[in-house]
Amino acid sequence: MKPFFILYSFALLLLASCNGQPKKEKNDKRIIMVTMEPQRFFTEAIAGEKFKIESMVPKGSSPETYDPTPQQLTQLSKSEAYFRIGYIGFEQSWMERLTDNAPHMNLFDTSKGVELIHETGHDHGDHHHQGGVEPHIWSSTVNAQIIAKNTFNALCTLDKKNEAYYLKRYSSLSQRITRTDSIIRNLFASSHDHTFMIYHPALSYFARDYGLHQICIEEGGKEPSPAHLKNLIDICKTEGVRVIFVQPEFDHRNAEIISKQTGAKIVPVNPIDYNWEKEMIHIAKSLCK
Repeated sequence: MKPFFILYSFALLLLASCNGQPKKEKNDKRIIMVTMEPQRFFTEAIAGEKFKIESMVPKGSSPETYDPTPQQLTQLSKSEAYFRIGYIGFEQSWMERLTDNAPHMNLFDTSKGVELIHETGHDHGDHHHQGGVEPHIWSSTVNAQIIAKNTFNALCTLDKKNEAYYLKRYSSLSQRITRTDSIIRNLFASSHDHTFMIYHPALSYFARDYGLHQICIEEGGKEPSPAHLKNLIDICKTEGVRVIFVQPEFDHRNAEIISKQTGAKIVPVNPIDYNWEKEMIHIAKSLCK
């Protein structure tokens, strides 16, 4: 990011938050910012009409490397709270700067209580997965229940008088997550395919939930070397991989090479899509066809 952009962005933040508290017009809804679209799904499901929920990382952008726009930073200054997902690259790069320049904001970590997967730290483009934590916690029905509970608790902290309203909606969301998990488990009950390939390892927690083996095309967070690509082709053949998942924010060329050499089917997925339930079921169905 260019220094001029950083200075301009923070200047906007400081100007917008100079009074210490977000300004709201009489009929404006209270605003909560979240990092990404699946979070917006969970939060809107519980918050209903009581809050306006906005994502910092918009549809079609990568939560690993995204930089906020000046308009988003201005909007952040009007927000009452920020719900972080935990360990994703955007938060590692920006969270401290955002909170330092919007001190009025309440900060909640919706990953609290999740049993984390730890991995070897690696560089990915212009950022680093710090602490060796696999950050894609939302791609799991088990974790989704925890995220939903943390979100419910945060909303009650912000708006205690409407706790009964949030409890009713949280219970409904919890039932939807349970139903999604049941559908997926029923699909895998009759499937013998336990290995899949994916470019970026966004389904580690999904794989852990259902006893699957995820093979990542990336090598240390970067494009695979020719030797690694050959090794992946051999693994794909040996383990009988039938499905290679590709995500819209990553290059598909290496997946296409592996597919041509092995006959594995390329399936587009989007684990960071707003439609969390639909996407989780789509991933499971793709593995069971």
